[in-house]
Amino acid sequence: MSLRQQNLGSIIKPGFNPLGTQTSSYAYNLFTWGSGADGALGLNNRTNYSSPKQVGSLYWTNVGATNSSYAIRNDGTLWAWGSNGSGQLGLGNTTYYSSPKQVGSLTTWSYIAQGFGPQIYVIKTDGTLWAWGYGGSGQLGLGNTTSYSSPKQVGSLTTWSKIAFGGAHCVAINTSGQLFSWGQNPYGELGLGNTTYYSSPKQVGALTNWSTVSAGRVNSYAVKTDGTIWSWGNNAVGQLGIGNRTNFSSPKQIGALTNWLKVSGGAYYTVAVKTDGTFWAWGQNQTGQLGLNNLTYYSSPKQVGSLTNWLNLAVGGQEFTLASKTDGTLWAWGRGTEGQLGLGNTTSYSSPKQVGVSTTWGVFDGGQYHVIAQG
Repeated sequence: MSLRQQNLGSIIKPGFNPLGTQTSSYAYNLFTWGSGADGALGLNNRTNYSSPKQVGSLYWTNVGATNSSYAIRNDGTLWAWGSNGSGQLGLGNTTYYSSPKQVGSLTTWSYIAQGFGPQIYVIKTDGTLWAWGYGGSGQLGLGNTTSYSSPKQVGSLTTWSKIAFGGAHCVAINTSGQLFSWGQNPYGELGLGNTTYYSSPKQVGALTNWSTVSAGRVNSYAVKTDGTIWSWGNNAVGQLGIGNRTNFSSPKQIGALTNWLKVSGGAYYTVAVKTDGTFWAWGQNQTGQLGLNNLTYYSSPKQVGSLTNWLNLAVGGQEFTLASKTDGTLWAWGRGTEGQLGLGNTTSYSSPKQVGVSTTWGVFDGGQYHVIAQG
C-alpha cells in the first residue's frame, strides 16, 4: 500500500522523512519559489522569488506542480492555486488564484500525480482516481475529450496506486502491479504498440510486476519490481536512454541492470536513482539539466558525480532538476532564469547546487518555472 494511502492525518512531524520515499506520510511546512506568474507560489502575489518562501503556517503531506500548484493538508483536504485557464484547479471555474483554495470539502485525498499539462490527477485513500482540467486529447481518462473544472472519477476501480502524466497523456499502476495508459499518443507514448489516442485507461501488456512510473512530455518510463527500467515514446534527443534516437511505441529496457529504483521524466530528458544511491541522467541538456557539468546530450544513462546518498528526485517542466539526499538536503540544477533553483539568484547551473542549509526537506515537485516542497 502506498504511504500516501495511510492515515495521513494521524502524524504531524515536521522534519526529514526517515521512510526514504517520495510518498510521505509525515506532515511538513510548505515552501515555494521560482516564478510567481499566475500566482503559482501561493504567496498572494505574482512576484518571483529565488529562494524558498513559506506558504502559511499549516502542515502538508503531499504536493504537486504544473503551471499550477496542489497540496494535501494533514487533514486530507486538497488545495490548489495558480493558473486555471482549463479549470485545472478543480474549483468549478477558470479563475486564477494566488493563494491556496480548498477543492471541495472532502478529507480523503491522498496522492497527487507529477506531470506537465494543464490538468491534474489525484488518488483518494479509497484507491479511486480523479481527474480534471484540460481533456482535449482524452488525457483525463473519462471516455471523452471534454475539459472539466471540478474533479471527475476515472472509471470505477479502487486499486489505483501511482500515476504520472505528460503533456497530454497518462501512465498509471494499480495495486496488482498492472500498467495502464491513456490520452495523446502520436509517438507511441502510451506503450500500446500503436499511435492511437485513447480516452479511457488501456492496459499495457499483461505483466503484473510494474513498480513505479513517470511521464516525460511525450514519452513514458517505468521501473519493474525486478529493478529493471523501461522507456517508450518520443526519442528525438535520446531521452529514452537506449543508445539511439528512435521512437518506440512499446516498452524497451534501458540496459540490462536490475538495480534501478526511481525515475523522473523531464520535457526531453530523464533522471533516475539506483538502489545503491547513485544518480543518473540522459537526454537533452541545453541548460545543464543533466547535472554533468556540461551541455552535452546523451542517449544512454550517465552517472552524476560519484555520490551514493541520493534519495528522491523530480524535474521541472522547463529544464531544471531537483533531488534530495539521505541527509535531508535538497539540491537543484539546470535552468534558473526565474529563480526556480532556489539558490538566491537567476543563474543556470550544470552541476548540483544545495538549496539553502536545511536538512528537513520532504516531498517536492517542479512546475514549469517554480517549485513546491515540504520542508
